[in-house]
Amino acid sequence: MPAERLRPVLHLVSDSTGETAAAAAAAVLSQFDGVDPQRRTHVFVRSAAGVDDVLGRIAAEPGLTVYTLLDPALAERLERGCADLGQRAVALLDPFFEAISAETGAGRAHRPGRQHVLGAGYFDRVAAIDFAMTQDDGASTDRLSRAQVILVGPSRTSKTPTCLYLAVRGIRAANVPLVPRRPPPAALEQAIARGALAIGLTASPTRLRQVRSERLETLGAPFAGQAPRGEDYADPSAISAELAEARLLFDRLGLPVIDVTRRSIEETAASILALMRDKGLDP
Repeated sequence: MPAERLRPVLHLVSDSTGETAAAAAAAVLSQFDGVDPQRRTHVFVRSAAGVDDVLGRIAAEPGLTVYTLLDPALAERLERGCADLGQRAVALLDPFFEAISAETGAGRAHRPGRQHVLGAGYFDRVAAIDFAMTQDDGASTDRLSRAQVILVGPSRTSKTPTCLYLAVRGIRAANVPLVPRRPPPAALEQAIARGALAIGLTASPTRLRQVRSERLETLGAPFAGQAPRGEDYADPSAISAELAEARLLFDRLGLPVIDVTRRSIEETAASILALMRDKGLDP
């Protein structure tokens, strides 16, 4: 019988979008089996009235509070209010701020949301996302030469979501789907010759069969197009042959290969970023 899951209340308080607190909470909670907090997210808390509203919600649902408030007065108000309620409050970023200040002597700006300023980096990310969408599944292969990274692999090896994840980082990523018994587009080798980093993505036959079978169920019928027809698409022997063909291509082109079988999109992207750094590309 599975152990009962612990469902404490976790309040995440931010003066911006709350993404930092949410990401940190997810990373920490992943280390605790059986702990699945009820998250209460409070964003754009930038006034004393906003803090008081949050404190009212904490009083109604007591629990741990993690916050990223940059205004010292608001942070102190939240800390004091939580103490009065007998609840713990954790300043997520303060140790990092203090370490950077001690190391550099620089002072903090105390301005929320600066990571979301619409500067050149923001517009680079928007352009990269647009690039990833126009390059999806090999559309516009004549533009592959503009890609910084090209993901090559059989259907359902997470090429598209990984390209979009990289695009959020401002990286122009394209993907080339491999179709059994068809050569890849000539533009792929031309892009590699121009300096694009091409990476092969693969997965275990069992994993590919699982995700492809689910895909066919979703579609409701065998389909044609860039992928083989349904009877081959999820057939174990056909998948094994397809993976072997892909591996031969990766070897011929000298591509680094990432097995995505047990990797999340984030882990695959981290490996790609490491390969970019190794090649001297600035991610």
